[in-house]
Amino acid sequence: MASASSLTVPQALAGDIDHEADFLVFDQERVSEILGPDPSYEFVFEVLEAIHEAPVYVASQNKLCLSQLAPPPGYFPQLVVDLNQDSPTLSEYLSDSPVYAPNGGTFHNGLIYWGASGGTNSIGGMEQRTGLRTLNPLTNKSSTILNNYFGYYFITVDDLFVHPNGDICWFSKLTDTPPQLPPATYRFHPSTGAVTVVEDSLHQPNGIALPPNNRTVYISDTGAVSGSISPFLPSLGTSFNATRKRTIYAFDRSDDATYLSNKRAFYLPPDWAPDGLKVADNGYVLTGTGSGMDVLSARGELMVRCRRVLRCRFSRGWGMN
Repeated sequence: MASASSLTVPQALAGDIDHEADFLVFDQERVSEILGPDPSYEFVFEVLEAIHEAPVYVASQNKLCLSQLAPPPGYFPQLVVDLNQDSPTLSEYLSDSPVYAPNGGTFHNGLIYWGASGGTNSIGGMEQRTGLRTLNPLTNKSSTILNNYFGYYFITVDDLFVHPNGDICWFSKLTDTPPQLPPATYRFHPSTGAVTVVEDSLHQPNGIALPPNNRTVYISDTGAVSGSISPFLPSLGTSFNATRKRTIYAFDRSDDATYLSNKRAFYLPPDWAPDGLKVADNGYVLTGTGSGMDVLSARGELMVRCRRVLRCRFSRGWGMN
């Protein structure tokens, strides 16, 4: 474990301090309360590069679901970690019908909610529109509950949360696919089918999270990562520009949970861009970055970076919402 207090160059990047450290501490007092005196990682599984996103814990089954992506193209099974054994096991599972490469997910009222990537016939003879899917972990049945905005197809449904009142807040993210809609954050009301735009100023809205007090919404903007957008050109990969948007923003949520206001910058990581977001019961915000998982105070102060962690899901025992 390395501490940033030993730095003599204030602007040094976290990655310049100790390339071997698992934990990079910026606030010794508060981090000691979280990690204890001797924190460590435990290696559990060897996984392929195909491992993707959307970790969702199903408490009734004590299992952790997460998604995987190609290679190979068109590979539909997801992954499940069974925590009921003395030694956890990792296996593949295929829902009925299959869901292709979920990007974000959460658990609500007995169902897993996924933001599914979708794809054309090129992914194995089965066309799927990008959209919002549910999965019943008891029956293994999946359903599409939304896949368009007044006939326009979403670009990518990247992340989501379910508000306590049953509204689903989620958003699309600009990718290297020619889009039909601009990047934006949407609110979906399942009981009425109403879909509304609640935020459209971010370049590439990515992770989204709601703290336990339900008052503030955090959204990360990964506009620093971009790709080609043209119906006449193939995908040329992605590029990273550190001067473009790579910030987490905080918004006030209205009392009736219908709109966002008071946008303000919350966190700019030392390197790369913030991806997924989670908020703990004590207000700490966690975000996956290119170099690990950053743990932030409720004021957006970097307290500790957990290296070599890209996707995270914590149990409520740690105070995670």
